[in-house]
Amino acid sequence: MAHVVLMGNLRQFTGGVTEIEIDAANIRQLFRKLGERFPDLAPHLEEGLAVAIDGQIYQDTLLEPIGETSDVHVLPQIAGG
Repeated sequence: MAHVVLMGNLRQFTGGVTEIEIDAANIRQLFRKLGERFPDLAPHLEEGLAVAIDGQIYQDTLLEPIGETSDVHVLPQIAGG
């Protein structure tokens, strides 16, 4: 299972949980499972969040694979400009 860390203000939607182990094949599946476990977080997942998988940051790519032993950080969307 991947080790998932929820960054920034996301913990306010998870009852204070910031780290969790989740079995997910890609970002879409990760977001679905996080939304099922933390319903208050679900609407924010639909808005789009940045995800770092083993140190590489991804935005707006739901099919990016997650390895079984990956370290995944979910953080608020990174603004460009």
